[in-house]
Amino acid sequence: MITDRSTLARFLIEERRRHPGSSGELNALILDVALACKAISRRIASGALTGVLGKADAVNVQGEQQQKLDVVANGIFLRTTEWGGQVAGMASEELEEPYPIPSAYPRGKYLLAFDPLDGSSNIDVNVSVGSIFSILRAPTPGVDAATADFLQPGSRQVAAGYAIYGPSTLLVLSVGRGVHGFTLDPDLGEFILTHPDITLPATTSEFAVNSSNRRFWERPVGRYIDECLAGVAGPRRKDFNMRWVASLVAETHRILTRGGVFLYPRDTRNPDVQGRLRLLYEANPIAFLIEHAGGLASTGRTRILDIEPTDLHQRVGFIFGCREEVERIVRYHEEPNDADDISYPLYGLRGLYRAAT
Repeated sequence: MITDRSTLARFLIEERRRHPGSSGELNALILDVALACKAISRRIASGALTGVLGKADAVNVQGEQQQKLDVVANGIFLRTTEWGGQVAGMASEELEEPYPIPSAYPRGKYLLAFDPLDGSSNIDVNVSVGSIFSILRAPTPGVDAATADFLQPGSRQVAAGYAIYGPSTLLVLSVGRGVHGFTLDPDLGEFILTHPDITLPATTSEFAVNSSNRRFWERPVGRYIDECLAGVAGPRRKDFNMRWVASLVAETHRILTRGGVFLYPRDTRNPDVQGRLRLLYEANPIAFLIEHAGGLASTGRTRILDIEPTDLHQRVGFIFGCREEVERIVRYHEEPNDADDISYPLYGLRGLYRAAT
């Protein structure tokens, strides 16, 4: 199998040869991240056998109830990547401030931001979860990173990816030239390239959205979903299917595998909150993958990768997937809307079938 297919290490070596002046530190960091993902995969697979299911006795900086596996996965990421001399600092969903590299270890030229266990609320019901990571260059290599060092737009990422822990464990990665998927061979303990050059179709007939938030949606989102729900009788002239897993990694993987569009938009519940998902270690790395696979990622108003972060745990609305669908949603946000009407009737004045004037 190894002779027929590339391992992750071989793939990274071949990519490095395209850049003769590179030092190999990025490859080493990605392989350390991959090792963390292997370890997390094993802990998840053991489930209740090792007592890692259930809630921890803490909440994270987001005010969210931590699961025991959130804490375990966060520790695995830190311990696996802190020692090698590739990173100047790390930021995690589970930590309020950047993680300082222990004094015994050298500082490197990269920053690592990660969500160690995305979708952890699904753990107890045995639904797929994952890990997400983003790699940036440190503005000042070799010294401890400050919070401000992480506040770079997603367009400056040098690599990003996720691991999905499902029936099989896959690592999906981009180092800026395409998107590639590697399946973990449990016998060899190696990630093997099984999904080279993942590409999104231009359009789709699937969408993913949490419809329980419908009453809070802004009009452009409601309009788009109403058009999808109208099916062949509506303006889109085709039927759509809805999917929702409540795991960003699982949603992303399905979309990269067979197309689709994901919507977790800004809503009207709190005007001061710009969205639900975190920019630096959720939206940015996923947007990086989606765009390198030929799709688009936006808040509905702004390209995700162009946003200048202002906070380590900044939240944004997040819409991504097949290019034509995201372009349509963005266009709806650009059109004038009646702000005082928050309903989205299929057959209303501003619905699919507008009343005659």
